[in-house]
Amino acid sequence: MLFRHDALAEWTKSSYSAVNGDCVEVKAQGRLLVSVRDSKDIGLAGLGFSGETWSQFILDVRERDRPGA
Repeated sequence: MLFRHDALAEWTKSSYSAVNGDCVEVKAQGRLLVSVRDSKDIGLAGLGFSGETWSQFILDVRERDRPGA
């Protein structure tokens, strides 16, 4: 699994956060689930993804952002 659940024990803002604060936050919910929420409206329920799905998403973003991709 790509993400370290202990590194996401608390809500963590995306490194792609905009200067104006528009961003998402992620948090591991145990070892098998990652929650994602809008940082501007933390009272709303977040989206849940399996750890495997989240890891694949991160790999896809890294591949897309790689120079020459």
